[in-house]
Amino acid sequence: MNFEHVAGKEKGKITLYALSTCTWCKKTKELLTALGVSFDYIYVDLLKGEDRSTAIAQVKRYNPSLSFPTLVIGDKCIVGFREREIQEALGR
Repeated sequence: MNFEHVAGKEKGKITLYALSTCTWCKKTKELLTALGVSFDYIYVDLLKGEDRSTAIAQVKRYNPSLSFPTLVIGDKCIVGFREREIQEALGR
């Protein structure tokens, strides 16, 4: 499973599970980029086979309802586009 990496300031491990067609996923990715933090993301809907199954299992571990975006910052999970929560989790 290949995550895309966006370079920026290191704020710990940040992983975004997103859908390529999701407006809120796009907004979350844009916010992280605007904040200048380093993060990894993957579009779960574009995966196939075992990669897709693995990604879905990872998302369900953090977010049993399997909704998107699912953002994991360290050990904190933020579901949906929650700008204030994301900024607080990043120490803004």
